[in-house]
Amino acid sequence: MKQDTQIRTARTSGATRRGLLKAGLATAVAAPMLNSGHFKVFAASETTYSARAIALIEENLVIDMLSLLADLGDMLEAGYSDQPSIHDGYAVTDAHLEKLRASGINVFHPAVGLGGRDSALTFVARLNAYAAERPDVFRRIDAVSDFDRVMDEGRIGYIIGIQNAHHFNTPNDVNEFYNLGQRVSQLTYNSQNRIGSGATERVDGGISNFGVAIIDRMNTVGMAVDVSHCGDRTTLDAFEISNVPALITHSNVRALAGGHPRAKSDEAIQAVGRAGSVMGITGVRNFVRDREPTTIEHMLDHFDYVANLIGVEHVGIGSDMDADGYDDVPTAAYERLRRGYDESYAFRGQIDTDGFDHPRKIFDLTDGLIRRGYSDADIALILGGNFRRVLGEIWKP
Repeated sequence: MKQDTQIRTARTSGATRRGLLKAGLATAVAAPMLNSGHFKVFAASETTYSARAIALIEENLVIDMLSLLADLGDMLEAGYSDQPSIHDGYAVTDAHLEKLRASGINVFHPAVGLGGRDSALTFVARLNAYAAERPDVFRRIDAVSDFDRVMDEGRIGYIIGIQNAHHFNTPNDVNEFYNLGQRVSQLTYNSQNRIGSGATERVDGGISNFGVAIIDRMNTVGMAVDVSHCGDRTTLDAFEISNVPALITHSNVRALAGGHPRAKSDEAIQAVGRAGSVMGITGVRNFVRDREPTTIEHMLDHFDYVANLIGVEHVGIGSDMDADGYDDVPTAAYERLRRGYDESYAFRGQIDTDGFDHPRKIFDLTDGLIRRGYSDADIALILGGNFRRVLGEIWKP
């Protein structure tokens, strides 16, 4: 198909993503048989998207504040935490790279949950290698100005983050990892550490004195505090202690998810609003709804809930998955993944939300926001403008 030919040619000539999407959109609009205003993004897909959704993704910065660059199945099979392997689970193949390029996402935050210092150093080094190995493809995001650069250059941006702060043994470690490129850190994963409590701990005592010192140093250097996996008291403490907005990069609304402990209470969501912060909504099925069916429409309910409670300027995207989603992971790795979580996670038959489980899911989400009546300006905020704004308040110039 001519559209695919144009896109491939533009990519190999170094054109920007904006130009690529314009090329694809122009071809689709010119097709005489399509008069409904809905177009295929790529010929291989039978799914069509509205011209308005395509244009919104084309013209605006799109940030997914928890999304992997590598294939999750490869990462799991290689052992991405503390299980060394000769297989590089973080490698991005050419085939997988095409999925990233097709996604409509400009900037990824490919954080994972890790143990201590050694695994964190290995992880940060591997993420830094993306830009070193393929400077024509990847750009590490260090400052807000880098968002403009990835848009102009057509490269894929990524933010180095870790879904735990267990590697911070002293406040000086925050400086060290910041200098290595880390710009976001969750305070805890699901369990207790020296800083505070995770979402699945039986008791949440809040932020410790050591945690206060870590948050203070994160504020000082300009590293974002993320409380996505934190328990309720630890979450609220972080918003109170941090002198810049703490983030919820990837979580959902507890009131819509059957009381799931990894989702956030209304009190926590209101703290996001008071701080001027942003909450990214995920597509993890058990965080979206506690019963079937669980579709993208139910996921959209979470965007509506947060926007209605604290304002559209406080909601964004944190899909919490790789390009394809969880349910395509090889069976053995998939079962090992599920066993690694507390039973309170309440996994059901699938992990992905129906309709938000493939590389072009951002297009489905954008069309969904259009159906819900959001304006173009509000959708631009949700796609990336909100996280850009709050990171501009947190990161140092």
